This record gives sequence, structure tokens and C-alpha cells, in this order.
Amino acid sequence: MIPAIAFPAIDPVAVAIGPFQVRWYALAYIVGIVLAWQVARRLAPRPPVAATPVQVDDFVTWATLGVVLGGRLGYILFYRPDILWTAPWEALYLWQGGMSFHGGALGVIVAIFWFAWRNRIPPLPFADRITSVVPIGLGLGRLANFVNGELWGRPSDVPWAMVFPHAGPEPRHPSQLYQFMLEGVVLFVILQVLIRNDAIRARPGFVSGAFLAGYGVARIVGEFFRQPDAHLGFLFAGATMGQLLSVPMVIVGAWLMARARRVPAVA
Repeated sequence: MIPAIAFPAIDPVAVAIGPFQVRWYALAYIVGIVLAWQVARRLAPRPPVAATPVQVDDFVTWATLGVVLGGRLGYILFYRPDILWTAPWEALYLWQGGMSFHGGALGVIVAIFWFAWRNRIPPLPFADRITSVVPIGLGLGRLANFVNGELWGRPSDVPWAMVFPHAGPEPRHPSQLYQFMLEGVVLFVILQVLIRNDAIRARPGFVSGAFLAGYGVARIVGEFFRQPDAHLGFLFAGATMGQLLSVPMVIVGAWLMARARRVPAVA
């Protein structure tokens, strides 16, 4: 038998008071949004000024709606389109889980440009500040996936392989932790180094492009260790849905970085 590390059986419910329950997954969303909001608030006024701290405060509601609505709609369209003609009302069952990062990303992008237009602020510098903090939520979300014992990895014989509940007897990659490191920690550090550099900040769109391309690469790599969704399996050329959806992100991100030009300082 292949040795495996025992999966830490952590209760997915963080707080329970009578019938009221708060799950780690929901808590990850809440904490991620709050932490990202506070960091973005401090970055926005740095030259060239993208927005005021108060405007960042106002954007939190827009971002939350973009994440939730875009994430759920993206999950239905990309992963469970069958629901639309078999049980369309289930698209509203947010409590049953099922969120897509790529859908959430599209939702936030729409929110950023709409908010910037409504408030007459430059969209790309504002987007740079917002995207630079997104990995905070991504990393916490992956930790919540691990706690829930979901989105597990492919069978493996590495010494740190785990047997996940409901995933069969085979030891598997703890791919949620790989993605936590790549999409959360590593991407956050890279983006913070970029957004805190005066010369990079003066090139609107560069950090946003770095986020898109960086996440796309991190997701593509992480998917090589993650078990594809059972109802989808492997798709074109053996790629997973997550990898196929990430390719356009890499392309658009690289294009944004290539076209980013320095904006002259205003005296």
C-alpha cells in the first residue's frame, strides 16, 4: 500500500449557534474581501492617484456583487449548463455551492469599469490597485476548499499525498494547497512588488495584465495536479476546463503588459 498522510478532519462549519451556521468557505469570502479592501484603500492614493479611499470603500459593494453574481453565473455557464434546461431555478441555490473564479473575474472586471465610468476615475490605474489584492481572497478560498475536502487532486504516490473523504481510497495530491501557494501567496507577493514600484504604477494596465497572466499560468500549472470535474473530465487535447478558460487570461494579460505605457507625471 502507498503511505498517505491522514486528512485533517476539520469541521467545515466555523461557528454554529443553534440553527445558525457560518462555514469556513463563507468566512474565507468575508475575510478575503475585508483584507483586500483595506490593502487597496492604502494603495489607491499613491501617485498616479487612482481613486480616493472613500471611493474604494464604495467599490466594495460593487466588487462583492461582481464576485458573487459573476462567480455563480460563470459556474452555471462553464461547468453546469445542463441546469439551465433541467432545473433553471437551481442557478439561484447559492447555499449549495458552485462558484467559478473565471466568472467572478469577469464580474469584477465589469464592476471596475462601470464604477470607474460612474465616478469619472481612470479605469486602468484603478483596476491595477484592485487586481493587486485579489490573490488574498483567492488564497483564502483555496484553504477553504482544503478544509471542506473538495476539489481534491489526482491520485499520486508523493510522500505528502492524502486520502480525501468522498474521493475514494487512493492517496491524492493536496492540490488545494498547491493552488493556495501559487494563486494566493506567490501571485500576491509578485503583484505587491509591482504595484509598490513607482515606475510600474505609472504604466496603467501593467499590474492588471500581470494579474491576469499570472493567475492564468498559476491555474494552468495547478490544474495538472487537480482532479478534473467528474461530469466534464478532460476536454480538448487533454486539458481541463480550468486550463482552457485560463489561456485567454494569459493572452489578454500579456497584451495589457505589452501595451502599458508610462503616463507623464502631472506637475
